[in-house]
Amino acid sequence: MMPNPDYILETHNLTKEFKGFVAVNDVSLRVRRGSIHALIGPNGAGKTTCFNLLTKFLEPTRGTIHFNGSDITGEKPAQIARGGIIRSFQISAVFPHLTVLENVRIGLQRKLGTSFHFWKSARTLDKLNARALELLEAVDLVAFADTVTVELPYGRKRALEIATTLALDPELMLLDEPTAGMGHEDVDRITALIKKVAVDRTVLMVEHNLSVVQNLCSTITVLARGEILAEGDYATVSRNPHVIEAYMGSGV
Repeated sequence: MMPNPDYILETHNLTKEFKGFVAVNDVSLRVRRGSIHALIGPNGAGKTTCFNLLTKFLEPTRGTIHFNGSDITGEKPAQIARGGIIRSFQISAVFPHLTVLENVRIGLQRKLGTSFHFWKSARTLDKLNARALELLEAVDLVAFADTVTVELPYGRKRALEIATTLALDPELMLLDEPTAGMGHEDVDRITALIKKVAVDRTVLMVEHNLSVVQNLCSTITVLARGEILAEGDYATVSRNPHVIEAYMGSGV
């Protein structure tokens, strides 16, 4: 497969087997540069497994992954992250007993090259405060900068996780169910936030809330039983009889 410069991420025949069980089967995915692309499907469809393959938390059984035209199939998770692919997780991954500002500074610290300089004073990180506050402004968290993270409401913790992801300056953000477990108000806030931060980058997201997908995503790939069932815009996939059948009884 020849990489296409219009697509920031391409997979070819991506497959993952677990002792005879095929969790992801022959998935060829293309994510257009600068887009918000959704990966949806009923429970057990293989969505998070796909994310784990793309970020090399899992090794593919077969198939290839190309990012910015380069084959990254053999790279390690840290190499993937340094190359510009950063993911969030279904469970909020922040440091609960640090302040909101300190959480973002940890993401920025990598650029100083002092991540493992444990003997240095924390004051050496003060030079990062201005950029950290800019990122908090982007996610509407400046007012919470000095708040200990454990005290944040759940929706605000998810916004903080997006800020820490942005601190790593990703080209491609992988968001795994960013609105899971949220009330309507928080869903609206996070939806608006994703649209805002996607202006200068590409987003690939797993999402169960189909109204979020409809409002945000230009392309939707539907997985079922580890295979691509349909792909297109929301109007196209929502009318697809195979997609309707796959979701019956899923509660979506």
